[in-house]
Amino acid sequence: MSDERGDLSTSGTADAAATPATDAALATFDRREHVPWPAVAVFAVTSCGLAWLVALPLWLRGMGMSDPLVTVFAVVMMLTPALATIAALLVERRQRGRRGARGILRDLGMWPLRPVGRTVGLSVTAIVAMPLLVAIGLLVVGLVGLAEFDLVGFSGFAAQLEAMAPGEVVPPVGLPPIGLLVAMQLAAIPLGALINAPFAFGEEVGWRGWLLPALLPLGTWPALLLSGAFWGFWHAPLILLGYNFGLTDVSGVLLMILSCSLLGVLLGWTRLRTASVWPAVFGHGAFNASAGLGALLVAAGSPIPPAWLAGPLGLIMCAVFAVVAAALVIAGQFRRERLEARLG
Repeated sequence: MSDERGDLSTSGTADAAATPATDAALATFDRREHVPWPAVAVFAVTSCGLAWLVALPLWLRGMGMSDPLVTVFAVVMMLTPALATIAALLVERRQRGRRGARGILRDLGMWPLRPVGRTVGLSVTAIVAMPLLVAIGLLVVGLVGLAEFDLVGFSGFAAQLEAMAPGEVVPPVGLPPIGLLVAMQLAAIPLGALINAPFAFGEEVGWRGWLLPALLPLGTWPALLLSGAFWGFWHAPLILLGYNFGLTDVSGVLLMILSCSLLGVLLGWTRLRTASVWPAVFGHGAFNASAGLGALLVAAGSPIPPAWLAGPLGLIMCAVFAVVAAALVIAGQFRRERLEARLG
């Protein structure tokens, strides 16, 4: 693997046969010959410090995950990596000089969209693929007997509606049939990805937009795994309250680091393939929009496995992410020449 991982960080290493378009697309990644460690340190301290600052009211209020404002603070926290990116760019400015708005947008993978078709196509693919990955995880959960799913009567979802309106007909009078309601929920996932995109951008411009390219001098795989691991660690203020896994100790943080490292490989691959941050933004938004898929499909009375095992970022989903990443590796998607061809 070491000779296939591809190092996209050293300027002047493109093949002699590379086209001008390839050189232009790779320019985003070729500018740094060394990791800008001072800027990385500022990014790390700023992003984590702001995350703890945003989450601090949740800790002071002492209600944990039962706090009605959890979602509000979690959404605000998603914007902190963007602020950390600004701080890192200010530090880099001293080292790399003034680059102007156009250069910064290009370095962060925001603009220009080149090639447009590939960037748009992979963004659409990410919106479709993320719900499918969650569905595959649920399939595994069902196959190993951890939960039961009702794909015909959607009895679990019907029970949730009944709990919201005890004694009412399910679905309540005036609402479509339960099957149509579920279909509408599923069809709304792409819309949810678009609605989530501005908040996902707040994270992705940091993780995949700035940090991943900044770490590329270490090599493609170290950069992918380290940026993903830091993404997971950044969640600590919420994870230690029981967010995602119901674990309130270091085991929850370690599991989040594992899951984000593996998911980060997939999102990071889209960044390297297109030199654009947008497929990762929409993929992140689609994954968040798909997180409640299990609640629609579970059967009434089914055992509910722990989130750390069968949740959207639990161990089973980690295995799904790893299998997909392995498939990309086997297909040669992480070879330098393949990435150059994709970027060209």
